[in-house]
Formats: sequence, structure tokens, C-alpha cells
Amino acid sequence: MSEMQTHAGTEVPQQHEAEPTFFGLNPGGWVALAMLVVFAILIWKKVPGAIGKALDANIALIRDQLSEAESLRREAEVLKAEYEAKSASADKDREALLERARHEADEIVAKAKTDAEALVERRTRMAEDKIAAEERSAVEQLRAAAADAAAKAAARLIAERHDAKTDAQLVDRAIKEIAGR
Repeated sequence: MSEMQTHAGTEVPQQHEAEPTFFGLNPGGWVALAMLVVFAILIWKKVPGAIGKALDANIALIRDQLSEAESLRREAEVLKAEYEAKSASADKDREALLERARHEADEIVAKAKTDAEALVERRTRMAEDKIAAEERSAVEQLRAAAADAAAKAAARLIAERHDAKTDAQLVDRAIKEIAGR
């Protein structure tokens, strides 16, 4: 069915319609011509150069921003390393402080223990001294009471068994013994 078309079994020859033209150009030609004119104006006004300059300026701005970001990243890495070092130093300092505190606590506990033992020993010694003093006082009181009771008993016995004549004999004998020495 090349140039003819069948319509209900009959062949009808197809006709070509002529496209309108203006100065010998069809509509597609006019569009192409308009595009060439637009491109010519763009080139004449140096639009591609301006676009290139704008793009170059944007590229330079982006490069500056990238270099600034890179320097900021380097600074951040330096700060991070510095803070990591400080953190490690702080951890070491913390461990040293904890160790020193433990050591001091152990010393305080040991000193408190020796002080408590010394206090207990002093108090024990004081209690023992007090008990010994009380014992001595009790023994002295007992001896005094015994001596007093013995003296009273002796005086009573002497008074009961001796009369004035016996007393005179005892005194004479005592004087002879003292003189004989």
C-alpha cells in the first residue's frame, strides 16, 4: 500500500499536500534559521565567555571553599589529637591520683591501727597501774588495820597478863639489852 490506500476494498490514490513556505523556507527551515540567529546573537554578545567566566568563578569559589574545608579538617584533626592526648594524660593523672589516694588511705588505716593499739596498750597499762595502786592501797589499809588490831590485841593482852611489877621488869630488861649493845 504504497501510495494508494484501500478504502472498503477500493483503491484511492493518496495525494501529497504542499506545505506552506515563506521565502522558500518551510516551518522547519524557519525554526532552524531562528536557532542559528539565537546562537549567533549569543556568540556575538559573548555569552559563552560570560558563562565560562561565571563557571570559572564558581569553580574558584568551590576550590576556595574546599581548601578552607580541608584546612578546617586539618585543624580539627590537630585539635582532636590534642584533646585525645589531654584525655590520655587526664586518665593517667586520674590513675595516679587514685593510686596516691589508695596509698594515703592505707597509710591512714595503718596509722589508725597502730594508734588504736597504742591507745589500748596505754589504757590497759593505766588500768593495770590503777588496779595495782588499789591493791597496794587495800594491802596498806589491811596492814594498817591488822597492825592496829594487833596493837590493840597486844595492848589488851599485855594489860590482862601484866601488872605493874611485870611491866617494870620488862622495861628494865629492855634497857639492859639496849645498853648492852
